[in-house]
Amino acid sequence: MSSASATVALPPGAVHPVPAARLHGVKGRPDMVAIGTLIWLASELMFFAALFAAYFSLRDHTNATAAATGQQSMWDWGSSHFLSDPVVFGQQWPWFSMINTTILVLSSVTCQIGVFRAERGRVGRSGSIVNVAGWGMREWYLLTFLMGAVFIGGQAFEYTELVSEGFVLSTNAYTGAFFLATGFHGLHVLGGLIAFLVLIGRTYLARTFTHEQRVHAIVTSYYWHFVDVVWIILFAVIYLIR
Repeated sequence: MSSASATVALPPGAVHPVPAARLHGVKGRPDMVAIGTLIWLASELMFFAALFAAYFSLRDHTNATAAATGQQSMWDWGSSHFLSDPVVFGQQWPWFSMINTTILVLSSVTCQIGVFRAERGRVGRSGSIVNVAGWGMREWYLLTFLMGAVFIGGQAFEYTELVSEGFVLSTNAYTGAFFLATGFHGLHVLGGLIAFLVLIGRTYLARTFTHEQRVHAIVTSYYWHFVDVVWIILFAVIYLIR
């Protein structure tokens, strides 16, 4: 067998030979794309850590000022804009934001199921679309995309409601911190939605599911889980902790 035939293969439906490394990776060698993605996410974590530090610094300073003057703190004022009926456990809760958060958290579940399908090479569904058990990576990632889009739509609706109440970026330090933190997170979610579209489109255009596409699916899930975890922390700090 020649060295050329040992390094290339012609999968079913492929027009051109595909190198073995692109189909199965290199055994015993970590994928550089996955490692690079993890390093990049670590830098993104530092970025959000800086936002959290700024948020708590502003909160501590303004709470101390409010306590000295006997006035309502801007943090109590700001968080009251998120609360709505019904009253549970003797207080109101940010119900709309809680529902929106639940949708985003559940999208991590659908994303991970898509990863499991990708690892098994199951790109598309087998059988009817109503047979969820037969869904492949593509269907689970499409569902994840839709859930993420619903989250962004919910956040845009919340922004519209807040602006109508005079809750805008320039109102005070609280509104500035709120829009800065949630706005940057929203941009990250949009980036994840674009990554899903690129990946799904790539699987439609490719004649075979390669190792590179499998890695693409996995690192996209890394990113999506990251933005979900960051939002859970943001939601707890901004919406729940008084």
